[in-house]
Amino acid sequence: MFPTKTDKARDELQGGQRTLSQRERALLLMADGRRSLTDFSPLFTNRGEAEQAIQALVQRGYLEDPAAAAAAAAQAAAQAAAAAQPAPLPAAEPIRVATSTDTFDGKRSLATTRMFLFDICERMFVRRDPKFALQMRDALREARDREAMLTIAALMLTEIEKSAGAERAESLRERIDKLLPPAEVVH
Repeated sequence: MFPTKTDKARDELQGGQRTLSQRERALLLMADGRRSLTDFSPLFTNRGEAEQAIQALVQRGYLEDPAAAAAAAAQAAAQAAAAAQPAPLPAAEPIRVATSTDTFDGKRSLATTRMFLFDICERMFVRRDPKFALQMRDALREARDREAMLTIAALMLTEIEKSAGAERAESLRERIDKLLPPAEVVH
């Protein structure tokens, strides 16, 4: 499933209206019809929890599955056409299109963490504080180890906490902890 936002979701994401949790709002922000369940899974403790959250948002009218909506529209059109015609036509076999799935398996790595931090930098700072965004991008390009990545993440999270609140900063901190490789133990 590649969910997309509904008008109800767009209204929810407008300023001043917050009826959903931070995690649900993050799902709405990411739902663009190109991301699959695999892309949403890192926001949750497991894939099943992510699937339940997406289904709940679909049932509540915030998200829709474009493939299911297209199939329902095609079925409704077929039923309308069948009602208008005296003799029913046999239904055509649906065309099967091969789709690739996201193969990200959730492995921890510095590269994945770096890309996540670049993304956060672009989303949170480029418009608000371009100078800070430039500094963070340069620092991320130079970061080569776990400690450097943690230092940059801490700086970004401090700024995020100031502008978006402690809850948002904590949710990003949890995600970063899931992406970073564990610290090496020296024996």
